[in-house]
Amino acid sequence: NIARAEDFLNTLIEVYNQDAIKDKNQITENTSRFIDERLVIISQELGDVDENIESYKKEHKLTDIALETGMVLATDKKYEADYVELQNQLNVANFIRSYLGDKSKFSELIPANTGVADAGIESQIALYNEQLLKLDKLSSGASDRNPILVDLNRSQTSMRRSIVRSIDNLVSSLKMREESLEKQAKMMNTRIKAVPTQEKYVLTVVRQQKIKEELYLFLLNKREENAISLAITESNARIVDPAYGSDAPIAPKVPMILLAALLLGVMIPAGVIYIQGLLDTKVQSRKDLEELTSIPYLGDIPESEQSKRIDSDLVVTETGRDSVTEAFRILRSNMSFMMGKEMKVVMLTSALPGSGKSFVGLNLAVSLAMSSKKVLLIDADIRKGTASKRYMSLAKEVREQAGLTNYLSGQVNSSSELVLKTAISPMFDMILAGPVPPNPAELLMSDRLEVLFDELRGVYDYIIVDNVPASLVADAVIVNRVSDMTIYVVRRGNMDKRMLPEVERLYKSGKMKNMALILNAAKYSKKGYGYGYGYGYGYGNEADSKKNGSIRKRLFGKK
Repeated sequence: NIARAEDFLNTLIEVYNQDAIKDKNQITENTSRFIDERLVIISQELGDVDENIESYKKEHKLTDIALETGMVLATDKKYEADYVELQNQLNVANFIRSYLGDKSKFSELIPANTGVADAGIESQIALYNEQLLKLDKLSSGASDRNPILVDLNRSQTSMRRSIVRSIDNLVSSLKMREESLEKQAKMMNTRIKAVPTQEKYVLTVVRQQKIKEELYLFLLNKREENAISLAITESNARIVDPAYGSDAPIAPKVPMILLAALLLGVMIPAGVIYIQGLLDTKVQSRKDLEELTSIPYLGDIPESEQSKRIDSDLVVTETGRDSVTEAFRILRSNMSFMMGKEMKVVMLTSALPGSGKSFVGLNLAVSLAMSSKKVLLIDADIRKGTASKRYMSLAKEVREQAGLTNYLSGQVNSSSELVLKTAISPMFDMILAGPVPPNPAELLMSDRLEVLFDELRGVYDYIIVDNVPASLVADAVIVNRVSDMTIYVVRRGNMDKRMLPEVERLYKSGKMKNMALILNAAKYSKKGYGYGYGYGYGYGNEADSKKNGSIRKRLFGKK
């Protein structure tokens, strides 16, 4: 119920403010009652004095006594002023003393700011009134046996006695001053013995009248000050706006939830991608190679379904228009720019096994053979000869074939006995690794290796040497002496970026001749260089080719 809640809150605030004002005005109201009572008494006394003077003058037929006694009063002026002030203070002190002695007002607040000359008594009265207010509030919610209430009652009784003693001391002090003034008055009386008795009586009565008038005016002034203080009392709180309600729910805040959901939906994936990038230490793109090395970049081979199955699969075909075939054609073109006419031997190596050296070597050789170049592929991995077993499936006829180790060990003396014709192209031949020797490194250091390659250079346009990883064994560095160019194959996601400084040192040391990098199994996106593989200029797959052909027929006819 919104209206009920608004009324409840507004009323609660109003009552709180009224209660605060009432607490602040309680002392002022009590003081006001005290002043009103004293004004009634002083008014009656002042009227009695006036009637006494009037009756005395009528009885003794007196006219202008002040004129007759002016000379004497001039000397007595200072005494009267001091005596009037003393009587005021003494009367106020007696009033408060009589108020404190009244048992019926024991639980009421003591009038404050009444004009007592002693500031210490005023501060004691203020502290007593403050403690009495706290005691009244506590007693409304606690029993008489409450320890705090008992202590406060004792403290209040002790403070009231202390105030009584202080006022008694003040009264005693004022009386001593009164006695001193009375002695001075007696001295003055000796000086005015010549004044008639009537004048002395009138003078006494007039003095009392002045005392009453001064006291009456003083109390009137205090009453006005007390009334002003009562009128300007403010509450503890100020209402800026009253309580109000609304039919709209304050929770849940749908816009905030949607905004938070949107931010989380963006930040969480972005954070996951960022953390993955931080945790991924593998080479993922050409950018990683170019940032961490200064080695020339020859090209990259896109990832394909064929390259995922077998490391040495043949994917390049003469009529192929897929992305991998186009990549090897670009690689072939880049090699032609880097290699001179006398440079024929290209060695492939890598940092780790499984980088795709045999896959790159086989398809690069086939791509070169398709450009009417005489190409020879040599499996120089004589430690395992794994690629040679796969190369056998490409031969024209399956037979026992001598390999590289047979020539290096002196079992075969002619290079023609090593060459294996392939069924792929008459321009493409192979030399297998041969039997695995017990001393591969020493065998590769033989002078027969130079003799073999010198003989082959005169027969073939390109010689592709598939070698072992350079970071694992020394065979790659040993064989590199007969090569003209070194292709360092890096497979995406296979090589750690922290190994690239070692590759850089290998390049700068010159151990590998004309070293260049190839990124294998690279991923492409249409946001790359603008053309990429598999789209643009007809470099699509077979399905794209058929689709484009059907569009051309519809636009330009069958021809």
